[in-house]
Amino acid sequence: MTSTHRLCVAPMMDVTDRHCRFFLRQVSREAFLYTEMITTGALLHGDVERHLAFSPEEHPVGVQLGGSEPADLAHCAKLAESYGYDEINLNIGCPSERVQRGAFGACLMAEPELVADCVRAIREAVRIPVSVKHRLGLNRDESYDFVFRFVDTVSKAGCTTFVVHARNAVLKGLSPRENREVPPLRYEQVYRLKSDFPGLEIVINGGIADSSSIEKHLTHVDGAMLGRAAYHQPWVLSDPGKTRSDVVKRMTQYASRQTSLRHVARHMLGLYHGHSRARLWRRMLSDRARLSQNDPALLGEAVAAVESGSKESVDERRTEAERAAVR
Repeated sequence: MTSTHRLCVAPMMDVTDRHCRFFLRQVSREAFLYTEMITTGALLHGDVERHLAFSPEEHPVGVQLGGSEPADLAHCAKLAESYGYDEINLNIGCPSERVQRGAFGACLMAEPELVADCVRAIREAVRIPVSVKHRLGLNRDESYDFVFRFVDTVSKAGCTTFVVHARNAVLKGLSPRENREVPPLRYEQVYRLKSDFPGLEIVINGGIADSSSIEKHLTHVDGAMLGRAAYHQPWVLSDPGKTRSDVVKRMTQYASRQTSLRHVARHMLGLYHGHSRARLWRRMLSDRARLSQNDPALLGEAVAAVESGSKESVDERRTEAERAAVR
C-alpha cells in the first residue's frame, strides 16, 4: 500500500508547537507532523484559536486529541477539521498520571471497544482520516495477543493507520520520560502486526534516531516516526540538496512575523548538531540579552558565525543517495 506516513515526527508535549512544526517543515518537505496532544477539555472549555491555529506551510499536519468520550472527541475533531488539519490522531499511548486521571491515553488500551467507539464517532463527524497512536501493551503484559486484539478491534471501527510505539506503557512507577526509555523495545511485534494486518498502514515509533534505522524499519512496515531524535538532531529529516543556511533564511523571515524570537529560536538549537561549531550556534541562540531584543537578525548572525571558515561536518557530507533512501 502507498503510505502517507513514511517519515513522521511524533506529537511531543511542550515541543511540537506551531513554531517547532514550521521549523521542521523547512527542514523536510514530506515529513508528516503532529501537534502536541490537545485534550478535549482544552478545546471544549479553553482557547480554541490558541490550540488549533497553525501556518498553512505546515501541511501535512495532523492534530492529536486526548480523550475518552466519543461525543466530545467527535466535536473536537470537527473543530480541528474546520481549521484545516489533514488528520485526526487519537492518543492511546501517553502513560502520564495526569492523563490516567482523565481516563484516557495508554490506559485505554485495556478498553479496545471504547477506543473503537471513539474512532467510530470521529469518523462519522469528519471527512479527514483518523489514526491511533498506541503502545504494544500495558505494564508487564508483553503478550502479542493483547496488541493483536486491540488493533483488530479498533480497525473494525474504520481506523486504517496505527502508529505503534514499540514499548509497553508502565502505568505506575515510571515517569513519562522513563516510559520512553525503560520498557524494552520490541520491534519484531510491530513487524508482526504489519504481517498480520497487511491492509493496514503500520507506522513504527520508539528509539529511532538515524537514517540507517529508518531504512531498516521501512523494509518491514509502512512508516517510521521519530520523536526526541527529530527535535535534537533535526537534520536527520533533511531534504536532499537543502542546506542549513536555507532553513535559517526561511526561519528569519518567519521570526520577523512573530511576537517572540525566543519562542522560535528554542526549537532551532539542534539544527547544527554534529557540526564542528554546534556549540557556538547553541550559545548564540541562547543568549538572553540578544533574545530579549527580539531581533530576528540574530539568526543570520549565528549562521554566519558558525559557517564562516568552518569545516563541513560529517552530517553535512551525507550523499544524496543516503538522504534519498529515507524518502
